[in-house]
Amino acid sequence: MPGWETVGWGVLVGLGAVLAWRVVRRPRPLVRWLVYLTVRLIYRLRLSGTAHIPARGAALVVCNHVSFMDALVIGGASRRPLRFLMDKPIYDSPWLNWLFRLVGAIPVESERHDPGNVRRALHQVSRALRDGEVVMLFPEGRLTPDGEIHAFRRGLELILARDPVPVVPAGLSGLWGSWTSHADGPALSGRPRRFRARVALHFGEPLAPGRATRAVLERRVRELKAEADQRALPAGVEALE
Repeated sequence: MPGWETVGWGVLVGLGAVLAWRVVRRPRPLVRWLVYLTVRLIYRLRLSGTAHIPARGAALVVCNHVSFMDALVIGGASRRPLRFLMDKPIYDSPWLNWLFRLVGAIPVESERHDPGNVRRALHQVSRALRDGEVVMLFPEGRLTPDGEIHAFRRGLELILARDPVPVVPAGLSGLWGSWTSHADGPALSGRPRRFRARVALHFGEPLAPGRATRAVLERRVRELKAEADQRALPAGVEALE
């Protein structure tokens, strides 16, 4: 018996070492699952169209931008780890910078504060796409100040001009009014008041690079958000509608 116990412990230790080695080498899949579980705990999440994210190869995911939780919700819902663009001041947060580095976030700063930063960020996006990764971005370039979708910026077309890849549009609803949105003043300035809110995220069919213009993508994201709005409504309101 002692011999078999030793063998058993040796096998467990060996499996643990292999698992730890895989996590160290490829931490993003594990982080994605942890984020997904956290999002599911915080929100009543309703997903649709996740199969539209390609199983392999490069792609862009574009979505409306409602709150500072958007990237976590979309990244956790995706069946593949996502790289994403984010504001450099948030990326440089002393408490969260290690996490943003771990998941491969790409920091972006305005040209006024850091000349050349946008060019460097676009280069990182291009390199990620050429490595076959999925990159998520918010074409509005900022959090919505009123809950509505605003005009998409030209950075999206610059990315596609350099790297023509399929684009997956997405619509997100249910996070406007949260602590991390601008609904009641600057985001993160108050206290969290909502827990287990209904949040809906709808992914649409991928668009080929030649069809993925700013106007077409903005229209498609608006349509997907309208669908998500209906799924995020409380049950009573949904019935009245």
